[in-house]
Amino acid sequence: MRKVIVSMNLSLDGFMSGRQRELDWHLGSWGSDMSERLTRDLTGADTLLLGRNTYEAMAAYWQQVEIDSFFPREDIAYAVMLNTTQKVVYSKTLDVLPWSNSRRAKGDLRRVVALLKEPRPGPEKNILVYGSGQLVGALGDLGLVDEYHLWVHPVVLGQGMPMFSGGPDKVSMTLEQMQTFKSGVVWFRYIVNKKPSPAPVA
Repeated sequence: MRKVIVSMNLSLDGFMSGRQRELDWHLGSWGSDMSERLTRDLTGADTLLLGRNTYEAMAAYWQQVEIDSFFPREDIAYAVMLNTTQKVVYSKTLDVLPWSNSRRAKGDLRRVVALLKEPRPGPEKNILVYGSGQLVGALGDLGLVDEYHLWVHPVVLGQGMPMFSGGPDKVSMTLEQMQTFKSGVVWFRYIVNKKPSPAPVA
């Protein structure tokens, strides 16, 4: 079955962004070895599920990268992949969708994810969630995340937006894979241990 995979940059103390929601603390860490890992993950997906703010920021940046020859070749190749991948932005208010292959989804998040997970012709691929802190929190609270890919950067922010701010229940995970990069960033792939569904009452 198609999986929902959250891919998130984190500080050592567990923040997705700084106290002013800044992200500059992780931009300088990225290198070609991390780009290779990121490209491999995207190759295994055919859909990006994004919140409004992340969608607008990524749309503005990656559309420009594809047409700017001054960017490294691996960045341009990744931009082409992103621009051709289906994007679903979960938003009640967004009306303008400037990024190619985009559509809006709203309403019951469980239903949105269930529809995205429906089988499709061809090889089975996953649904990736980048950034999108509020959306990630909602997905986690509803038990809709199958894997977390956490990019932990060697920096302590002290304050900021935490990724795990306390959902309704404890979430158990299994570490499936990890990789250390030249910059000191460590990538962790965690599988969420799903609770068995309760047996139907006779």
